[in-house]
Amino acid sequence: MAPLPHCPLLLAFSFFFFFLFFFHPVYASPGDSDPIYKDCVVQCEKSGCAGDKCFQHCKFSSDGKPVDGPWYLQEPLYLRWKQWDCQTDCRYHCMLAREEERSNVGDKPVKYHGKWPFRRVYGIQEPVAVALASLNLAVQFHGWISFFILIYYKLPLKPNKKTYYEYTGLWHIYGILAMNSCFWNAAFHSRDVELTEKLDCSSAAAFIGFSLIVAILRALNVRVEADRVMVSAPIISFVTTHILYLNFYKLDYGLNTKVCLVMSITQLLIWAVWAVLSRHPSQCKLWMLVFGGAVAMLLDAFDFPPYAGYVDAHALWHATSIPLSYIWWSFVRDDAEFRTAALLKKAE
Repeated sequence: MAPLPHCPLLLAFSFFFFFLFFFHPVYASPGDSDPIYKDCVVQCEKSGCAGDKCFQHCKFSSDGKPVDGPWYLQEPLYLRWKQWDCQTDCRYHCMLAREEERSNVGDKPVKYHGKWPFRRVYGIQEPVAVALASLNLAVQFHGWISFFILIYYKLPLKPNKKTYYEYTGLWHIYGILAMNSCFWNAAFHSRDVELTEKLDCSSAAAFIGFSLIVAILRALNVRVEADRVMVSAPIISFVTTHILYLNFYKLDYGLNTKVCLVMSITQLLIWAVWAVLSRHPSQCKLWMLVFGGAVAMLLDAFDFPPYAGYVDAHALWHATSIPLSYIWWSFVRDDAEFRTAALLKKAE
């Protein structure tokens, strides 16, 4: 059995994160109010050029129609699909020019419109975060498929072809929601527009909310369907209301971060306590996941400018989530084998 002092340590982690996220002061992005940057954007939108960089699509309106000229002139399709318009390109290149000036005099990078000054790669806003989110998607898919093969092809099945493992359906839903969250997170980091932000926030909240449900059901060993509904209903109602609020009332990325943080900390504590009390054969993997998850949240909490314009704290969070996802699915497979063996032994 793991030593009990781990629990106070996790509680200390929890209080730290609560204070860090809920009581820190909020400031407007300094780059937005920079007069040099603002003047650059205004001049760029008038002339279509930022320094020696000019944009043909500054001659088009935001819906891709030409401001002047023949009717057959159209905004390039790949630009309209990514929603790059005159304003976003002007902001981007004026930001790069201003950051280069600041760097030359020894000033540190600042945020513009709520985001750090990232460098695009082939039109992708945050290429490292996109690559890592995509890799995490692949790991989640591999984990889910390996769980599927184990359950239906390697472990014995009941005479009615159903699995002995009582949580099979829950883990299938978990895998689908995890992959959905990774996909939309990669899309959001590729191009930050209202649609991708809504889908990213909604899918993250749905995934983390369901993860909390799974943590409660597995830790309390809830196997009766009626009891599962009673446990799940309040969380599903809360998460659904939260998603509706984000999509139809106010898209608040900061609020979504805090809601997801509370649910994440809660499930970390549940898994930690269960690891202490259950004496599960894969207890060590659970502790790796608990402390790894705490470290990942710590990385995401300490926001810092992207190194070389590509790697920031959130990208490091994505990097840590990849091995954690692999270990997590390994634990799920171990749990399926453990429960199946226990049920078969009991049936004898």
